[in-house]
Amino acid sequence: MLKRLIGFCAVMLSAASSAAAAEPAPAGFVTKAAQAYMIEASTGTVLLAKNEDQAFSPASLAKLMTMDIVFASLKGGEITLDTDYPVSEYAWRTGGAPSRSATMFAALKSRVRVEDLVKGVAIQGANDGCIILAEGMSGTEENFASAMTRRAQTLGMTKSIFGNSTGLPDGKSKTTARDMVTLAADLQQTYPAYYPYFAQADFEWNKIFQRNRNPLLGLGLGADGLATGFAEGEGFSIVASVERDGKRLFLALGGIASDKERTDEAKRILEWGLTSFETRQIFAEKEVVGSASVYGGQSGHVDLVARTPVSVYIPVSNPDRLAARIIYRWPLTAPVAADAEAGTLVISAGGRVLREVPLYTVQTIAVGSLTSRAVDALVELGESMFFSWLWDKAEPT
Repeated sequence: MLKRLIGFCAVMLSAASSAAAAEPAPAGFVTKAAQAYMIEASTGTVLLAKNEDQAFSPASLAKLMTMDIVFASLKGGEITLDTDYPVSEYAWRTGGAPSRSATMFAALKSRVRVEDLVKGVAIQGANDGCIILAEGMSGTEENFASAMTRRAQTLGMTKSIFGNSTGLPDGKSKTTARDMVTLAADLQQTYPAYYPYFAQADFEWNKIFQRNRNPLLGLGLGADGLATGFAEGEGFSIVASVERDGKRLFLALGGIASDKERTDEAKRILEWGLTSFETRQIFAEKEVVGSASVYGGQSGHVDLVARTPVSVYIPVSNPDRLAARIIYRWPLTAPVAADAEAGTLVISAGGRVLREVPLYTVQTIAVGSLTSRAVDALVELGESMFFSWLWDKAEPT
């Protein structure tokens, strides 16, 4: 009860930014995907969300997490592109030529350089490439899969679990559209030296030439990654990124009926995202967004700012209201340091959250006099009793 009351008061008593005219996404936009999530990269604005936290099997999308682990090790200097790993019989049988699945046809008992394995996975979705990397880096694929899940948690992919490096059926692995967009953004933004492998048109290994499996490359969208998947009983999925005219979008779709429909739907959604929106700045850098109440301080409030300009990516037509509010744990308690994270600016349109921005204190607020603290205590008691009554009336017992 107390925890919920504190959260409720934080919303009710926080300062609200002025509402501005804006244009949210058209309410009638519909996707055939069972799960969908798309954001604009520079602002983090959510453009499309449908069952974005609903779990589904990642299938071959799991290979993106395999690449994230490998890219992190390359960037950290733990391995190099010239490091080579052996092709075990397990890797060969499970993901190689005998498996009749996506493969780079690595030869049994040969050794393959990390760069070639990365190309095999990023371009061809090679299952053998994934397993060779997993065994080479972690000893066993099971150990590597555990590292994948830990890395997912670190990135904020709280609903994702990985049971292997390939996404082959295991009854354990799961992810969400939101988590996949988080992963795609990390790959593109954190590893600029390695991300371009996803856009390479083709790759040849063991005298076998294969083209990139990403159906969006070459369609004129500006697509430069990332992967597709298919799970029996759950349908087709895709994680994509496009960059065009200075705009970058990340998209994840799941639960699509066919391979063709997946390509058509992804293309339609990305084109909509690229052509129907514009960037609008709401607050300038260090502009005061609002204030937060301070208990027991020399001042009863402290100003709040964002560290960077606050912008949203909004539709160019169908104007509507853009609402913003500050949420924080009411009240802040003195002393309050300057430049301390103290709340969140939540921007929404039509009841849909577009983005959330951390807010930081401007001033230092020292502890106030005994008299001012006594007055603040009486005010806090009265307001807490009022909101407790209001909460009890709103929630039947």
